[in-house]
Amino acid sequence: MKKNIGFVSLDSCLTEWLLEKLRLSAPDTPAAKELQEGLSELISGTASSLMVEMGEISPKTFLGDVIHCGALSIDLRLRRVIRDGKEIALTPKEFDILYFLARNRGEVFTKEQIYQAVWESDYLLDDSNIMAFIRKLRKKIEPNPDAPEYILTIWGIGYKFNDKTE
Repeated sequence: MKKNIGFVSLDSCLTEWLLEKLRLSAPDTPAAKELQEGLSELISGTASSLMVEMGEISPKTFLGDVIHCGALSIDLRLRRVIRDGKEIALTPKEFDILYFLARNRGEVFTKEQIYQAVWESDYLLDDSNIMAFIRKLRKKIEPNPDAPEYILTIWGIGYKFNDKTE
């Protein structure tokens, strides 16, 4: 079979942006880790080029995974959140924020990083927008929103999904 090989030249700005996007929202797969390593090698100068090939598509993809955190289950494919056996209705953006934080459990994100990961656009310098979404999410998913178990505030920095909820 003849292979069609394309070539793309990346500047350092785009390479760093890709690496940051992967760090914030890549699926937890070996291929994603390899791509991150390859981009890091490009940035550090230990590699001058990177070859990327489309691998086989697996029947069990990352998108079908369900994240379980204590009494909370988050299903990306069905876009459904269940706590203690009861479904919780979330808006699309509430779900996206929750899924992003839960997938990156234990990692601290600024409001700007959350905004960029979920909206995939430039940050509008409006902290109250993310704060309002987090407040609404807590009211819906937390047993006690005033003492959150899942979405924790890291004062002066932002938010993280509790990595101790098992």
